[in-house]
Amino acid sequence: MRHAVYGLPPVDLAEVPGDAVQLSPLIPGSARLEDLTEGSLDAATVLAPPGTIERRYVLAHTLRALVPGGRMLALAPKDRGGTRLAKELAAFACHAADEPRRHHRICRLVRPPEPAGLGAAIEEGGPRHVDNLALCTQPGVFSWDRLDPGTALLLANLPPLKGKGADLGCGLGILARAILGSPAVTALTLVEIDRRAVEMAHRNVADPRATIVWADIRAAGAVPGSLDFVVMNPPFHDGGTEDQALGRTFIARAAEALRKGGTLWLVANAHLPYETALGAAFRDVSVTVQAGGYRVYEARR
Repeated sequence: MRHAVYGLPPVDLAEVPGDAVQLSPLIPGSARLEDLTEGSLDAATVLAPPGTIERRYVLAHTLRALVPGGRMLALAPKDRGGTRLAKELAAFACHAADEPRRHHRICRLVRPPEPAGLGAAIEEGGPRHVDNLALCTQPGVFSWDRLDPGTALLLANLPPLKGKGADLGCGLGILARAILGSPAVTALTLVEIDRRAVEMAHRNVADPRATIVWADIRAAGAVPGSLDFVVMNPPFHDGGTEDQALGRTFIARAAEALRKGGTLWLVANAHLPYETALGAAFRDVSVTVQAGGYRVYEARR
């Protein structure tokens, strides 16, 4: 493996060889950045993530994997970490040529013989146990260090479930643990696009009834069929931009997976117009509770 790419950098800002190995945890099937051996890369292109801890973790692991003298191109939108990119690379003892272009900052560098501070950045961004969640988690995962208020509202209003079900966009497995508290649940499939969350869910959900899948819900076949229930707190951002089509896709996948009479439990921001999509796919739709800017929907096939 001599060239790797992290994420999907804009093609007009970064030229990536066709045989570059993808490392993003948000692209199912990608290789694990953490598994690369030291000095295994000649070059790397990194679309740096927006979170500071996560970004430094990715940059440090990439520098660790580069051979001394190997080349890195790192870029990020200016308002999503780009303005700090060159300074963060300098903290690793890397001199980066910093170029602004199309609302991005693009940094090019040659890996020095002895980068500084890689171990500390990798440790800070790695998996850990968070006591207030009583869960294993990792920076970069959605709501990694706190309970998302939408999830909290759904947890407080979710009745005991039974039969076969799915948790779409399962994250760390918080909803799944509550669902599996019901002995009447016979099987639960957890589907999540973030490989890091999948790895944490394996630690957090130790139940033989659970099957955890790393998949993009937008891909056909990601969810089993003939389900009795589906539970979800769907995302409505893709790459930092609001994308209501994501939620509508989650609703469509849930409708496809549920048997006739099966039930969807969905929590979403109250401003999101999901009623039309729910009404088109389900026989009965009701708002069971609205609080704190969120709504919990119950929809029956």
